[in-house]
Amino acid sequence: MAKDLMEKIVSLSKRRGFVYPSAEIYGGTGSVWDFGPLGVLLKNNVKHEWWKAMVQMREDVVGLDSAILTKREVLQASGHESGFTDPLVECKLCHERFRADHEDIIADHFAKNHKDKEIKENLTDPRAFNLMFKTYIGPVDNEKNLAYLRPETAQGIFVNFKNVAETSRVKIPFGVAQIGKSFRNEITPGNFIFRTREFEQMEMEYFVSPAEAEKYYGYWVETRLDWYKNLGMKDSNLRTRPHEQEELAHYAMAATDIEYNFPFGGWGELEGIANRQDFDLATHQKHSGKDLSYYDEETKSKFLPHVIEPALGVDRATLAFLLDSYDLIKEGESGIESDEVVLRLHPKIAPIKLAVFPLVKKDKLPEIAHKIINSLKPYMMVQYDESGSVGRRYRRQDEIGTPYCVTVDFDTLTDGTVTIRDRDTMDQERIHIEDILPKMREVLEI
Repeated sequence: MAKDLMEKIVSLSKRRGFVYPSAEIYGGTGSVWDFGPLGVLLKNNVKHEWWKAMVQMREDVVGLDSAILTKREVLQASGHESGFTDPLVECKLCHERFRADHEDIIADHFAKNHKDKEIKENLTDPRAFNLMFKTYIGPVDNEKNLAYLRPETAQGIFVNFKNVAETSRVKIPFGVAQIGKSFRNEITPGNFIFRTREFEQMEMEYFVSPAEAEKYYGYWVETRLDWYKNLGMKDSNLRTRPHEQEELAHYAMAATDIEYNFPFGGWGELEGIANRQDFDLATHQKHSGKDLSYYDEETKSKFLPHVIEPALGVDRATLAFLLDSYDLIKEGESGIESDEVVLRLHPKIAPIKLAVFPLVKKDKLPEIAHKIINSLKPYMMVQYDESGSVGRRYRRQDEIGTPYCVTVDFDTLTDGTVTIRDRDTMDQERIHIEDILPKMREVLEI
């Protein structure tokens, strides 16, 4: 059933314009995806809700958009150039390469291609493979001009710590948030948009005094978990998992993953919250020779702040919201004549907020429908549909997660009311055209 759900999500994403294989007409690009018209809207809404919660509604967090092209010295200092690696093994029989710790993928490969061969005997010993994409700045490809596409957005925040602290006049504790593309040359990417080579991250580095690091670490674990729940994700599909001591990154004092129960492999990381101590500022201070310490005017003390980092991938979060919202109404349920798919996305992240239908394509009903749409466009994404029966139009909107549909009919001509239909309850009520916007603004909190 889990495999079936993933297949349905992948099929729906292609068919309805959420996600396409990149460069599909040329055979596709390995684990690189393009987000279609609805996928762009869904991703933008997820990013908007994160930014709103992390920056807009807070006084202690500011934003940043740092460069993707990253100076080599930055990633040498952070340890990425020497240590940002995965263990790589190669099949001696066909020279296919895998991450050594992806045992299930390796076993599946041998079962399909070399089922009579021993796995251990036909794999090379693991070697370290650096995941960063190299490039060169300037017209000459040499070591002097070597740079990297950033593997994470965090380092851009750390090297700008002093700039932000001085220009924004923020005081400890404060955070710097960023949304942006990152790149990792994954050995064995997969599971649709779960693990890809080009992806978007949403990261925030929260700078605190060393004495308060533990307190804020716990605070951010709870705060980030609540964010998913507030956007409608099912409690039963979420959990927190503190890292064991032996699995902590070298820079972390503590780390907790917010995990989602994915239909492939079960529980997997959705977001990580880490207590990075002062590792990042300390190493950049050492390698750059610049003083990155913070002076607290109240306590008259000078120190290197510790950092609490909540970080997640936009693409992975988008996949989780799609999976969590997928619902199949079987034939006969709720009076439907055949199986129907409903994406029960929270209205705040649904790509289309409201669809407007004229009952028929005549008698000025389309003109009224377009007038309603034009009045709503400044506030939300709306869609017009006049093709097929109203019931069929409802189902098309249900399948892409549209929470409300409005039908303009002949009564509208006489009393100015329309029928508004709720996706989840299927309830319908008559409201005046002038009440549509107030109702939607209340639902969407805009």
